[in-house]
Amino acid sequence: MKILLVEDSRAVAVVMAARLASFGHDVVLAENGQIAVEKFRESAPDLVLMDIEMPVMDGFAATNQIRRIEEATSAWTPIIFLTASNTHDNLITAIEAGGDDFLAKNWPESILQAKMKAMTRINTLRQRLAKNLEQLTETNRNLADTQNQLLQSQTMASVGQLAAGVAHEINNPVGFVNSNLGSLQGQIEGLLKVIAAYEAADPAIAAHPALQAAITAARKSADLDFLREDIITLMSESREGLARVAKIVSNLKDFSHVDNADWQFVKLEAGLDSTLEVVGNEIKAKAEVKKEYAGLPDVECMAAQINQVFAKLLVNAAQSIEGRGTITLRTGRDEKEAWVEIEDTGKGIPPENMKRIFDPFFSTLPIGQGTGMGLSLAYSIARGHHGRIDVKSGVGQGSTFRLTLPLRRPAV
Repeated sequence: MKILLVEDSRAVAVVMAARLASFGHDVVLAENGQIAVEKFRESAPDLVLMDIEMPVMDGFAATNQIRRIEEATSAWTPIIFLTASNTHDNLITAIEAGGDDFLAKNWPESILQAKMKAMTRINTLRQRLAKNLEQLTETNRNLADTQNQLLQSQTMASVGQLAAGVAHEINNPVGFVNSNLGSLQGQIEGLLKVIAAYEAADPAIAAHPALQAAITAARKSADLDFLREDIITLMSESREGLARVAKIVSNLKDFSHVDNADWQFVKLEAGLDSTLEVVGNEIKAKAEVKKEYAGLPDVECMAAQINQVFAKLLVNAAQSIEGRGTITLRTGRDEKEAWVEIEDTGKGIPPENMKRIFDPFFSTLPIGQGTGMGLSLAYSIARGHHGRIDVKSGVGQGSTFRLTLPLRRPAV
């Protein structure tokens, strides 16, 4: 057991330190209360033996300071007061100052040894309690991670089902409308050829004034010249609109990876682009997006989960911008890892919130606008991929979130 012995008398300190060392304890000496507080910070003793009457700072004042230090860490260290004056008043004062026991300097060695044995038992119990607390904390952390993973899995399953349903419901009508437009375009081209052929007969029709007048009126009523140009434009725009719908469905499928939710080699930059398309409405009104891609190799990951991380970081970046700003997407790699960086010109994160942004249910958004689970889930996904999320932020300067992943799935 490590003991901090606070005694202003050098002779008494040396004798008592030798006795304690003979019992198998490590002893740290301090000659007054001020030095005792400094050595308490440095050595983290298991027990403090504190003299009361000392120069510079007495034992009561030193004990008060030690207890204030412990308040910040929720720790507790037994403090036994040493004195030659074993009075009732001193005992009360010692307890009020934060002491736990009282030991007279003139007590025989057997009493001191018995006290040390009792303190050793207490210290053993303290260590067991600390270990149990650490195990409980780790269990709670693992439980929170498991809960996050479960919630994330449920979220991904819902997104996957939604994407599959949307793809199925939209692809069918898109397919037959696109086919019909193709047929219609061919038929319209045929009709225009027929009209052109009739127009070639205008000189012959000129010999029949009544018939020519009727044809001219019909042509004017239909605005044939405009119709001939506009109908081609309308067909082209319709085909383009259908292509955009098909692209949206494709992006949604790529974002959720409904066809493959397992580990696979994917292009992170393509996943970032497809995610950007899916959450584009959240971003277009708030920011200009700049891309600084390095050309990453394929990375082994669960693409649907990583796209969820991209989605949360992109939406957060947009929400942090007041007015209009810029979101910059960067990528890079080294021999073992690849990273994706999302930087915004938003309001930044206050220092007091930096340590809490990945905590479950922590949110700076108004009640009802955020669950506080987004960044927690993103952090859990990164950890599940043996990766990490690093954050740099300054109030009024914006934030940068970097997701780093190993290029290959580590062997378990």
